[in-house]
Amino acid sequence: MSLPRMPLRSQDLWPLASGLLLACAYPLPDVALLAWVGLIPLILVAPRHPFRSGFLCGLAFFGFVLYWLNIVMTTYGRLHPFFSLVAYAILVAYLALFFGAATWASCRLREFKNLPLALTLPVVWVALEFVRSFLLTGFPWALLGYSQQQFDLLIQSADLLGVYGLSFLLVLSNATLAEVIAYRGLRRRSTRRALGVLVLLTAGALFYGKRRIDEFSGPPLAPLQVALIQGNIPQDLKWDPDFQNQTLDIYSRLSLGTAKSAAADLIVWPESATPFYYQEDSELSRRVDEVARQGGAHLLFGSPAFERRNREVRYLNSAFLLSPQGERLGRSDKIHLVPFGEYVPLASFLPFIEKLVVGIGDFSPGTVSPLPMNGLSLGTLVCFESIFPELARDYVESGAALLVNITNDAWFGRSSAPWQHLVMSRFRAVENRTWVVRAANTGISAIIDPAGTIRARSPLFEDAAISGAVGTAPGASLYRRTGDLLPLTCLFLSGFWLLGTRRKFR
Repeated sequence: MSLPRMPLRSQDLWPLASGLLLACAYPLPDVALLAWVGLIPLILVAPRHPFRSGFLCGLAFFGFVLYWLNIVMTTYGRLHPFFSLVAYAILVAYLALFFGAATWASCRLREFKNLPLALTLPVVWVALEFVRSFLLTGFPWALLGYSQQQFDLLIQSADLLGVYGLSFLLVLSNATLAEVIAYRGLRRRSTRRALGVLVLLTAGALFYGKRRIDEFSGPPLAPLQVALIQGNIPQDLKWDPDFQNQTLDIYSRLSLGTAKSAAADLIVWPESATPFYYQEDSELSRRVDEVARQGGAHLLFGSPAFERRNREVRYLNSAFLLSPQGERLGRSDKIHLVPFGEYVPLASFLPFIEKLVVGIGDFSPGTVSPLPMNGLSLGTLVCFESIFPELARDYVESGAALLVNITNDAWFGRSSAPWQHLVMSRFRAVENRTWVVRAANTGISAIIDPAGTIRARSPLFEDAAISGAVGTAPGASLYRRTGDLLPLTCLFLSGFWLLGTRRKFR
């Protein structure tokens, strides 16, 4: 299955085109339908040069989707543009390996075991997306299923198999339609079967979505009034000691005004909202306590923290919860740290990246620690922890009745990254059938219901306060019970298939 022979350079244009088409399915420009067909050019030419074709597609895809990394590294990390491009190219090339491996494995299975790509590619693709979520600490940004965030009915199936279920469906669509094109219709039995499965799965997902979305369209169960505070503190002033009091003035003004008008039970500030060590007894820390007392509400906020163990000091990116009396109820520490932002992986091989973490520090990971609040538990996802499905699930399984994402997306500037980040929080709500509230320093702050619908949202780069009622009774979710069963099955099946060809590989 492939296109007629063509010059080498022309063949390379097809996977590059696939990568760009696929990237356009994500915010922004967010043309979700392209994900159903964008991989077809790649699949048609992949049998000729399996790994190279997939790798080129990955280069184009990740190069386009992650362009904003250069904004992070040059504008805020103060990295020289040359070294920024080097680091960006290394990451894009690493991520592109997963696309290359997917096409290589599927084409080998077709060659040696006569398995159609419509059968193997969805399985191998999902398996490698799963591996990408944890290998080298993991970076599951822009998984294929996230491209469908526009289709509310379709994303409801994420509570069955997670975001990976949608990835499987999209790759199946691309591989099946590619077979229809390559074999000029439905003359092959395997093509007819694949098309039938595609139609049944898509129709089933839409029917299921209609039933489930209606369950969560009403008012929240066991409501809790929340107020999300967006301080819009410029990144270049955030850690300036001379700006600390002004930062607290902004958060105090927004919090107290909103808490009284909305009768808030919980006020949420973003990640590192207090640019000092709150745990130290100081005038600044007492001002934070006073906000909780005057607002008459619980206050959850981000702050750097530290722990002393003998002579060693561990630094942590943390969230603190205060009672309406200003008493400290608990602290939750960030678990998944940002590579090159909170620590430098392979630092000995990348010494020029050190500048990116100046002023931020080398942080240590925490553990799953829900915060207690009036008989409830809050699961706090700090910054990009919201992109890890298993972490949100761990918090809900540990008793969290509400997921709270505190983040500082000022790093991203006015790029597509804040929108991409928000999409993944929506999937965490659907997967666990729980409410998610999101407080971001510069936006986008949001209240998200268990159907993934955004009930309230703030603008970008404006100081804002949004409020509303959220539920504290998570609904039923198969994904919450079974976890990543689909990608684990795909990983096992892919390995089993490939092991069966080992002699032929030799």
